[in-house]
Amino acid sequence: MTHRADKMATTLFVYAGATDLVDGWIARRWSLQTVVGTVIDPMADKALMTVLTVSLAMKGAVPLPLAVLILGRDILLSLAAVYYRYISLPPPKTLARYWDFSLPSAEVHPTGISKVNTALQLGLIGWTMGTMAVGGDLGWWGPEGALKAMWYVSPSSGPFNPSQTTTFID
Repeated sequence: MTHRADKMATTLFVYAGATDLVDGWIARRWSLQTVVGTVIDPMADKALMTVLTVSLAMKGAVPLPLAVLILGRDILLSLAAVYYRYISLPPPKTLARYWDFSLPSAEVHPTGISKVNTALQLGLIGWTMGTMAVGGDLGWWGPEGALKAMWYVSPSSGPFNPSQTTTFID
């Protein structure tokens, strides 16, 4: 994104999203979910969103306050996940046991508002990248219209709302 390879970056973003959907569908369809997968997949999604949000903010394609809201929400959710894993870990609490995913711990399930917020953020990033890939201004549908509306709708659906429920496993 930062080297004007907008079409390539957009193509890779779409590919990453499609493979993530297929991977999740396969895991659910044939009951192939693993504890490690439930941790690594969201981490990979967060890494992708972080890199894209920072890149788009550096280019000025996404306003800095919006990027701070998106990144701040993701950081808070990540810290909460680390905290809940720690407090739900049976004693003794050691670093080796913390990273042993065979030990039962808290399960984090996204709420409906969290899913809506994630979809809006993905839409915002995808729309922004797509707009840049086709050369910029798309009139009302580009940066001057719908895209700016998404700037305000995306963060308002989630950063200050509870976005996950936690179930502790005994």
